Amino acid sequence: MLDRLTSNLQFHGEALALRSERQQVLASNLANADTPNYLARDFDFGQALRSAVARIGIDPAAPPVRLGSSGAPAPASGGTVKLAAPIGQRASPATFTSGTLALANSTAGSSLRSSAGETRLLWRMPEQPSIDGNTVDMDRERASFADNSLRYEATLRFINGSVRNTLSAIRGD
Repeated sequence: MLDRLTSNLQFHGEALALRSERQQVLASNLANADTPNYLARDFDFGQALRSAVARIGIDPAAPPVRLGSSGAPAPASGGTVKLAAPIGQRASPATFTSGTLALANSTAGSSLRSSAGETRLLWRMPEQPSIDGNTVDMDRERASFADNSLRYEATLRFINGSVRNTLSAIRGD
């Protein structure tokens, strides 16, 4: 029981760390909306979470421990965001889709290092190219920023609720 509870909290902790990383990437995109030749970046949250879970050895097939009435946030429906290698660099033709984010697997790109491990950053392909070479779509970035903020808060509330319910069970309240 304790192992399942610990792995459940570790999973949500990894998700929280990745949401924080993604928030920084999206904030950087918004801050550079007027920078000529700036290439908007993002990463596949689902793939990054799967990698983090595999790295720390959590069994994703294990049933979650339900401590309260709150559950994990449901995935939002929406369109896809196209990501690829930067202009002039080749991207592999293999693509994969996870949730609402379609990514092109590329050899170019940078990566972030955090407590959640290494996260591969990819460049966004603009729907409408701009004259100055900037690929930031303010509407899409704002929507992604708001969505990620909500999911971050939901994950944080879930963790807080789990800890509160566990303490309540230990105390016998």
